[in-house]
Amino acid sequence: MSAAAPFPTVMVVPTGIGCEVGGYAGDALPAARLLAAASGGLITHPNVLNAAALYWPDPRLLYVEGWALDRFCAAELALRPRRSRRVGLLIDAGLEPELQRRHRQVADAVRVSLGLPIGPVLVSDAPFGVSLRLGSSGTSWGGLENPSSLLRGGEALVASGAEAIAVVARFPDEPDSEALAAYRRGDGVDGLAGAEAVISHLLVCELGLPCAHAPALAPLPVMADLDPRAAAEEIGHTFLSCVLVGLSQAPDLVAPGDVGPGDLTSDRIGAVVAPAGALGGAAVLACAERGIPVIAVQNPCALTVDAAALGLTVIPAQSYVEAAGWLTLLREGLDAGRWLGGG
Repeated sequence: MSAAAPFPTVMVVPTGIGCEVGGYAGDALPAARLLAAASGGLITHPNVLNAAALYWPDPRLLYVEGWALDRFCAAELALRPRRSRRVGLLIDAGLEPELQRRHRQVADAVRVSLGLPIGPVLVSDAPFGVSLRLGSSGTSWGGLENPSSLLRGGEALVASGAEAIAVVARFPDEPDSEALAAYRRGDGVDGLAGAEAVISHLLVCELGLPCAHAPALAPLPVMADLDPRAAAEEIGHTFLSCVLVGLSQAPDLVAPGDVGPGDLTSDRIGAVVAPAGALGGAAVLACAERGIPVIAVQNPCALTVDAAALGLTVIPAQSYVEAAGWLTLLREGLDAGRWLGGG
């Protein structure tokens, strides 16, 4: 008897809210690999898959920027798998010459050692001016002084043949910040994540192409009690390599009127997996509204937007291992009600 058909599943771990799993440097990758194996096909966002100098290509994983993932779940976009695409690199003019050189060397290394089509490489016409903030809830956010420079750079790359855009922006160095120290110890929120989301959301919304971001920072001194979940960010000079690899096989973003054979549409989503305390995002709510099963995983974070607060019916899971079990059950067409106490 043949194996069950793929059961396309969306995995969401919201950025900048300090999730115990997924709030650090690609530490949700093992969970994503597990869910991809259970479902046969996982659609998730860079926050889950990016691990600085580390990455894990897998044909069962679709790398979709967060704004585009929300639109996909709302049936406003479809996804067209790609074997390869040319990734243009936009470097913030605010980078110092040596830091800029390091990022150009990453592009060279990915092109030569991995054989990926990278380029052109463009420096923006003005610094982006990234600012960072922490909200009263403890979540991170930020902004740009010159978003028009970001957009002009993206448009120039598209005009030069880029099919996806990787952005490197100069982020403020805060080596003495207690928030940064807490994050490195495994007790805090990623202070960069909110501003990173602003950058990628803006580009994807305006250009309609896959985009992702890597922050540029001065290297930090070695920390003796570094949390292993933050270690991926400490082992290289940049965070760019995972972004270039992820974007090189990111799917096309297809308007509903242009959907063709083989495109993945939202009506094929089998389930969505998200932290139990962070169910208020657009992707989860769009799926829930259409009756797609929501698997709510116990993954502590700074938010408490849970099923009770939203009036949602969910499948509870104590871990991503249990969530993988639920996906297997659903994929095989078994009766979930029996295991939820329905007899």
